[in-house]
Amino acid sequence: MPVGKVIPILDQVRERLRAAAAHRRRTGRPFVTLSYAQSLDGSIAGRPGRPLALSGPQAMALTHGLRASHEAILVGIGTVLADNPRLNVRLVAGADPQPVVVDSRLRFPPYANLLKNRQSPLIVTNEGADAERQQTLEAAGARVLRLPGNNGWIDLADLLKHLGAMGINSLMVEGGAQIITSFLAFRLVDQVVLTIAPLLVGGLRVVNPLGHYSRRRFPRLKHLSYQQLGDDLVLRGEPDWDG
Repeated sequence: MPVGKVIPILDQVRERLRAAAAHRRRTGRPFVTLSYAQSLDGSIAGRPGRPLALSGPQAMALTHGLRASHEAILVGIGTVLADNPRLNVRLVAGADPQPVVVDSRLRFPPYANLLKNRQSPLIVTNEGADAERQQTLEAAGARVLRLPGNNGWIDLADLLKHLGAMGINSLMVEGGAQIITSFLAFRLVDQVVLTIAPLLVGGLRVVNPLGHYSRRRFPRLKHLSYQQLGDDLVLRGEPDWDG
């Protein structure tokens, strides 16, 4: 059987993003790419709060290419506290995306590297978060968006609508485990880019059941493709919510 032309994952992602503006106009929210790295046994860290480098240099360059291809990038506060990331573009040419941090209790630290970026972080919290804490973070350069909470949690669908109203067409979601699980459980993902590192960790699983939502809500991927980058295997697909 003849083998078709191999199209790099990043090119496939960028092709899908060509329709991101039309997607936002149609749905009211950005086109969402879920991207993360895991071990062979589905772990993203050895244990909670302890970062673990999984991707090799070529896969890391892909991650930065993905960042440069999206208008905004989102993580949870747990990722900020554990990794203190910059979430900017350093390994490839391109513009930095708008950082968005989901932080229902405003635990965002004033020493965070995100405050050193050209793009000030947008911190999304609930209406009951501490007002003085908000003033401190805004004085440090952050922007704070308060949204109605649901049992103390941020309503991610509501957040996406606000990002869409801000004119953001594309959003890359990087983690951590709770954020990844929530976006999948509430069917807010349009494509997935998954890097699998050839390691066995036995640590923190990346996808877990969320409350009363069972694993049956999590989708299979369709239109699946893959690319080997160094020792890592990168998969791309689109959630089959109806399958």
